[in-house]
Amino acid sequence: MIHLGRHYSNGAVSTRTIAADEEISYQLACKLMQRLQKANLVKSFMGPKGGFRLSRPPAQIALLEVIEVIQGPISLNRCLAALDACTRQRVCPVREKLAGLQKCVDDFLRDISLEQVLLGCGAEAQKDREEY
Repeated sequence: MIHLGRHYSNGAVSTRTIAADEEISYQLACKLMQRLQKANLVKSFMGPKGGFRLSRPPAQIALLEVIEVIQGPISLNRCLAALDACTRQRVCPVREKLAGLQKCVDDFLRDISLEQVLLGCGAEAQKDREEY
């Protein structure tokens, strides 16, 4: 998603290019792009200049969306993930605190856009070049 965000205004990017540039296997890149397309985070385009591009501007894509599509919902504890995970859920004094922390984590990641991550990547990349 970072790669596609960097190329958002340049058109579609092929899966092979993404795989090579991000140093991941082509097979993994294909699987990731399928998941992202199914979740409507990316659109695919056919033809010689085909590939993938973001379905919305980077500022409109939350980091939480991307994480949940790739790895599933973030859950601090299994008791927060399923209603039947623990028989003590209704009386557990820790669960309420964990639920509050879970909400903070979700809200935090929901408030970070892909654009903000891209801006941070640019600053980090610049800093790395300066230190090198």
